[in-house]
This record gives sequence, C-alpha cells and structure tokens, in this order.
Amino acid sequence: MKIRLKVWRQKSNQSKGGFKEYVLNDVHQEMSFLELLDILNLKLAKKGERPIEFDHDCREGICGQCGMMINGIAHGPLKNTTTCQLHMRSFSDGDTIYVEPFKATAFPIVRDLKINRSSLDHIITAGGYVSVDTGQAPEANSIPIAHEIAEAAFDSAACIGCGACVATCKNSSAALFTSAKITQLEFLPQGQTETKKRVVAMVKQMEEEGFGHCTNTEACQVECPENISVLNIARMNYEYNKAKILNNK
Repeated sequence: MKIRLKVWRQKSNQSKGGFKEYVLNDVHQEMSFLELLDILNLKLAKKGERPIEFDHDCREGICGQCGMMINGIAHGPLKNTTTCQLHMRSFSDGDTIYVEPFKATAFPIVRDLKINRSSLDHIITAGGYVSVDTGQAPEANSIPIAHEIAEAAFDSAACIGCGACVATCKNSSAALFTSAKITQLEFLPQGQTETKKRVVAMVKQMEEEGFGHCTNTEACQVECPENISVLNIARMNYEYNKAKILNNK
C-alpha cells in the first residue's frame, strides 16, 4: 500500500506547528498505526531528521497513552478502538491520512503528537481514591455487593484515561472521564463514605484545570474506546447537586 501521511510537527508548546507530508510506499495492511509511525521514524532517523514524537506504552489498548486525532477522529475511524489497535487494513491504497495531537487547553502540546495529560492525574489526585485501612483483604462475603452493582462499577472503571472524550468534545470537557472515576467508587460500599467530599473536590479540580463544560452532545461516548456511558455524567451531576445541598445545610 502507498500511504500519504500529513503529520503535525511542532518543536515545543511555545513554537508554531504545522502539517508536514510524508509518503510511504511499503505499507502492509496488517501493520498497526503505531507500527506505521515506527517505520516512518526509522526512515527519518536514517536521513538524520528528527523523528516524530508520540505517546505510547502497552500497545495493547489498555494504557490510554496512544491517543491522537486521525483524519479528525480521536483514535481513528474504528469505533471503540485505541490508536495502537487500529490497523492499516482500515485504510485503502493511496489514502491521505492527517495525524495530529489531541488539542485542548488542558492538554498542552509537548512536541509533535505528544501532549501533557497530567491534568487528568490532578483530577484523580483531588479525590479519586478511598481512605481505608490497609492490611489483610476482607473475606469476600463480608461486604455483599449485588452482581449488577459490581458490573456497573466495573463498566465505569473501564475508563483508561486516554483523553479522547476531551479531544472530541467541542467544549474540551472532561465530564465523561471525571464522572467515570467518581461513579466507579460511588457504586461500591468502600467509596460511599467520601462521596460528598469526593464529587465536589474532583469537579472543582476539573474546572481549575481549564476543561470546558458539558453540553450533552454525547460525542464523548461515541469516540470513547471503552464506550463509557454518558449516564455517568448524569450521576455525577446528581451527586454533585446533592452534596452541595447537604453541605449548605
């Protein structure tokens, strides 16, 4: 396959960026998209040019590091798929593919396709944990949790923090990410004690990081590789309003 890549190149957050074109004539359809970038980087290195920087880690679709915009879509054209699990068979011979980083105020560009997503970590630090004594694990039946509740908590916990929801939202909102991290703990007995404190702290931190507000377009769920439900956002809003009312009392 012959693929024409137009990749966003930017030396730093302070410099001006732009698309640069590269042509690859030996692309195999079974390559992953990141393998395509690896091959391009090898060619650039051999010519003494600076390789393209991009985030990646596990390359198994579970770490959330590989996010990028591919032809204007977070993670590319396949639904519920991370960039590292996207393969070139999803494209055709002769295609032109535009590749750029996730762009949001809260995701400053480090270089090329690499961004700083520490803002998501700051939201977790604000309250995405439970304060429980460590030690021997309790007996499994000592805290009965209904199967449907456990499954709902797992569905929310499936969020890998890739930032696709932010990148695809017209407001650059992190509501889906934040609500998933709140809900996964709120469902379980261990997390309910701190629910009021947690939801207020995490929503406050989300706003301080510069993320926009949710206007319910639901584009975040459409592009989420884990198909996290927007119902998490409704639950977060409910818990937030309840916490503010109870705190005022």
